[in-house]
Amino acid sequence: MAFPTPQAMAYDRAATIFSPEGDLYQVRYAFEAVKKGWTSLGIKSFKGVVLAAEKRRLSSLLDVSDIEKIYKVDDHVGVAFAGMGSDGRILIDYVRLVAVRHRLVYGEQATVEYLAKAVADVKQAYTQHGGVRPFGVALIFGGVNSDGAVKLYRTDPGGQYFSYKAVAIGMGDSFVNSFLEKTYREDLSIDAMIKLAIEALFKSRVAAGDEKKEQLSQSFHELVEIGYVDREERMFRKLAQEEIKSIIKSLEPELLA
Repeated sequence: MAFPTPQAMAYDRAATIFSPEGDLYQVRYAFEAVKKGWTSLGIKSFKGVVLAAEKRRLSSLLDVSDIEKIYKVDDHVGVAFAGMGSDGRILIDYVRLVAVRHRLVYGEQATVEYLAKAVADVKQAYTQHGGVRPFGVALIFGGVNSDGAVKLYRTDPGGQYFSYKAVAIGMGDSFVNSFLEKTYREDLSIDAMIKLAIEALFKSRVAAGDEKKEQLSQSFHELVEIGYVDREERMFRKLAQEEIKSIIKSLEPELLA
């Protein structure tokens, strides 16, 4: 990452001042915070949407079982994040309230885009007011609207949001996005998307040289989190650790190849 020169430091100190090149440096730094986060991804097809995220043991004493990277927003929507966990937690609490208020006022579930836009609007506001900093977190929203439309959105620190068929964020995003571009199909089943997500996260860690695949395969069920929404049921559900362990066992030939 290229840091600003001393002459540009005046533009660096405030989130509200543009540089002569049209950059908000603080927003750029927030994107760098996302790139340092643990990898999360989303995949959608005609059958539904899957969210997956990795967890890492920063210390041998860290209990990763209590760390959450995927959350339920409403019955039909889940969210995953990468970046600063504290920022993610605050935004997820906020969007849950948005979902509840929408249901109480209008008597129906909010669309996935409505919830993603609500978070993006807050992020954008924090790029144009003094005394605050941008949120150093990106969120992936996945769900199924009441009309059966399957949706997947990513929100960026600058307040933009885009719709995707598949997308990854975090430290392994380059490898995972490249992997998904080669393997993604629009007719994937929920089970196939779950297996694809596990394979992408596993191979990303191996490619980074952090762990050997033989050792990683033995404990990876503890280091990955998965949630999905089936188009027919329209209910968000997270997989139990034993379910993930069973799927990884069936995938061993591909993971260890």
